[in-house]
Amino acid sequence: MKLSRAELKAKVMAELEIKVDELLEWNDQNQKPTLTQIEDAVLKMRKQVGEGAANALVANQGSTNASERPTCPTCGQGMLNKGYRANQIESRAGSLQTQRIYYYCPACQTGTFPPG
Repeated sequence: MKLSRAELKAKVMAELEIKVDELLEWNDQNQKPTLTQIEDAVLKMRKQVGEGAANALVANQGSTNASERPTCPTCGQGMLNKGYRANQIESRAGSLQTQRIYYYCPACQTGTFPPG
């Protein structure tokens, strides 16, 4: 189920607030960090925030319609919906976790994730 804009914003902001608190805690524990250490801490936070925001947006997109039954590219028979499977994608924003419908062809004994 897609979140409303307000719900999605609240989810992203909650994750952002956690990361900012972690950065400030790091700052409290490192009284005289070098510029390189500060940059490393900020870049780490930027990566985590970016991945979190991208994951939230991807998850909110939904998936292929489960009622659509694709045909097997090998034999042409209808494939069986075997439910959702976790899938990890490496993107420009970082590592993204997705849920996609997995289909299986009993005749060919092969499976596929349709384009989503």
